[in-house]
Amino acid sequence: MSVSPVAVETPGGNDINVGSDQPLLLIAGPCALESEELARRVAGEMQEICGRLGISYVFKASFDKANRTSLDSYRGPGLDEGLSILSRIREEMQVPVISDVHDVGQIAPAAEVLDILQIPAFLCRQTDLLVAAAQTGKPVNLKKGQFVSPWDMENGVNKLRGAGGTKIMLVERGACFGYNNLVVDMRSLPVMRGFNCPVIFDATHSVQLPGGAGGSSGGMREFITPLSRAAVAAGIDGLFMEVHPDPDKALCDGPNSIRLDAIEELLTQLLRIHKAVTT
Repeated sequence: MSVSPVAVETPGGNDINVGSDQPLLLIAGPCALESEELARRVAGEMQEICGRLGISYVFKASFDKANRTSLDSYRGPGLDEGLSILSRIREEMQVPVISDVHDVGQIAPAAEVLDILQIPAFLCRQTDLLVAAAQTGKPVNLKKGQFVSPWDMENGVNKLRGAGGTKIMLVERGACFGYNNLVVDMRSLPVMRGFNCPVIFDATHSVQLPGGAGGSSGGMREFITPLSRAAVAAGIDGLFMEVHPDPDKALCDGPNSIRLDAIEELLTQLLRIHKAVTT
């Protein structure tokens, strides 16, 4: 099954194309912006690794995680400071950036900085948010809600297209399976590619245990590798991963993040699988 590529403009002028017959895309970085120093470290190392492996790379980090389990949980630096950090990383490191938008008021300032606007899974049905994102003309990365079937994501795609959106990517990140647990239905990958949208597999949020640690979410990072392998074998256009130098000390989603020093080995494995299923 082929899908039309989505073009992502980059600060360096070399557009990234995501879709059939294109290099694998990796969207990766810490869950939330913790500090500019850490963000630059992760972006720099990931940019170097992906450049060497021939993988298209976009740096991700949230300026605000508005859906944390607890009121006391770290959310990020906020809109103004967060976008300032992302803007400097984008311009000075020449790497495209993506972050979550949570309400219509964030769309305009975010679109001035971000190369891709991301709609969080819990907000995938919020019509006003989708319409405002589509109207910017920016690529939109729409995450499938944990409560939404893959075939129902066509409604979200139609909202974006109806508002003028032409650059749409869909993200699989697992579905609710009882309490505090997610399961990945690999059928969702070809189903959503059937809407003629590139599909991204969120390998780290898919192993999250929502609210599973009481006041925060837990995770089972040991399953990142097998699920990533399975998703690439099933046929996807890119991967989304939360990457941190020391996940156990991460301020957000550490239990389901992959170590920065482990990412290259995994990507090398995934490239071999991707080559096998696309040639």
